[in-house]
Amino acid sequence: MKNQHSGQPAPFPEEGRPAIYPVGDVHTEAGGVVLDAAIAVQRWGELRIASDGSTNIILVEHALTGDSDAVTWWKGLIGPGLSLDTNRFCVMCTNALGGYSGSTGPSSPHPDGRPWGSRFPALSIRDLVTAERQLLDVLGIGSVAAVIGGSMGGARTLEWTLMHPERVRSAAVLAVSARASAWQIGIQSAQISAITNDPEWLNGDYHSSDGYPHEGLAAARRIAHLTYRGEQELDERFGTDAQKGENPLGEYRDPEQRFAVQSYLDHQAEKLVERFDAGSYVTLTEALNRHDIGRGRGGLNRALSEIRVPTLVTGVDTDILYPYHQQEHISRNVGELLGMAKIVSPVGHDAFLTETRQVARVLRRFLLLAADADGETSG
Repeated sequence: MKNQHSGQPAPFPEEGRPAIYPVGDVHTEAGGVVLDAAIAVQRWGELRIASDGSTNIILVEHALTGDSDAVTWWKGLIGPGLSLDTNRFCVMCTNALGGYSGSTGPSSPHPDGRPWGSRFPALSIRDLVTAERQLLDVLGIGSVAAVIGGSMGGARTLEWTLMHPERVRSAAVLAVSARASAWQIGIQSAQISAITNDPEWLNGDYHSSDGYPHEGLAAARRIAHLTYRGEQELDERFGTDAQKGENPLGEYRDPEQRFAVQSYLDHQAEKLVERFDAGSYVTLTEALNRHDIGRGRGGLNRALSEIRVPTLVTGVDTDILYPYHQQEHISRNVGELLGMAKIVSPVGHDAFLTETRQVARVLRRFLLLAADADGETSG
């Protein structure tokens, strides 16, 4: 657990300030190599290391288009006195390998100085965990108190419990499945196609051109956002209303005349295009397509049964993308179940991000149960 460059652990990141660490080459599950990779990370709260090497770190895993700034995208959950109490814990969040917020991804410079582009290897969820584990090695961190994540972050959390169980004392898995379903692969592949069929995609090498697959990424986000929100919520908010000042019921179809829900989706698409990279979107969506904790481990149920890290499982009752029955399946088969929780919300999949009060209760319960399982007092 030493920095391979200096022989000593790297300095711990300053509180609340993004830091980027070189983690060396990352060898992918499929045989590729990300040369000279770097991982971005932020932390809140003071690091404490016990005599046995255990720490008070809670490692928070972000979703598909998230980043290391967890206090922003999980607002109201991380801080002094909050459910992830930074008076007690050191909360850390990395930006996933392949992402677009400081970690090495397709838009990053290759060691030859040009963008990685189409040369960036395909990644699996396990590869994201490998890169994160290499970061902990660089920082000299042997183990963490907990790993917590939702959606793609939940997939990473599951893989942590199987790949490095000796380094994780507890885990909370939210709004994800034990493997990608055919439906998930289908809807996610449609998003990838929207991007790769954009004429400005240029086989992923647009970073070296004057163009950008804007329309493809926007279309992918519209498709995705419909899976993130609940049908009931969208219908109650928008119904068949026209966007203010527009008329979608004219004699001929006019893309400038929209229903209100179309305007909403356009807005969500533009927000993503402004802050995210199309290559990273394709890379991380492909990683989700490859998500399968049973691969090479004797199948799903056997893999789940071998999880000995105390694990809390949480789902959303209206989730279209990762239906609640998928979390029930995890809870029925996981080897060391702390408990099962349900978030009740019309919002759908994104409820694990938006239902702050319910999620806070889930996380507080998780930490109490984890402390009991670890032999600590729960006071």
